[in-house]
Amino acid sequence: MLSRLSLGLARIEEIAAAALAATVTLLILVNIAFRAAGSPLYWISELAIYAMIWMTFLIASAVLKRRQGIAVTLISDALPGRSRRWLSLFVDLTVLTFALLMLWLCWRWYQPLALWRAGFDTQAFQGQTFNFIYAENTSTLGIRKFWVWLIMPLFAVSLTLHGVSNLWQALRDLRAPAEEPSP
Repeated sequence: MLSRLSLGLARIEEIAAAALAATVTLLILVNIAFRAAGSPLYWISELAIYAMIWMTFLIASAVLKRRQGIAVTLISDALPGRSRRWLSLFVDLTVLTFALLMLWLCWRWYQPLALWRAGFDTQAFQGQTFNFIYAENTSTLGIRKFWVWLIMPLFAVSLTLHGVSNLWQALRDLRAPAEEPSP
């Protein structure tokens, strides 16, 4: 169940990242056309940057789920099967630890309980916590930056789910009998 949920989420992340990649390309082309016409639209550049940031986080989560990240495999290739499984378990545990740390940092950054206690009044929230995350606007788009930064906690939740799923799979693989090398 957990594995299917994680794989489904990874697929959604891949589709969203592909759509954002197409959006970034389109935005850059539109921006080039307007600049060539002598009237650049500055908000397009900012939107393209934010779309690229979201795309990067979404695809990074899916890549880590599928264990397809760039890696130096010199050590793992030299290890026998059981040791390789232990190394894989260590890597999955490290990814999960990073995801949980990021989740905790995002929780402290966004402070949702304090915002709720303040009745979702951002002025009261800022006065109580001296946290101005909900007050800052983007340069040209004029939207609150916390909406753009929301990719960070979403990434942390997604990576935590993927990390737990991969760790569970690594533990199951470790319990399986070691395969013998073929002659």
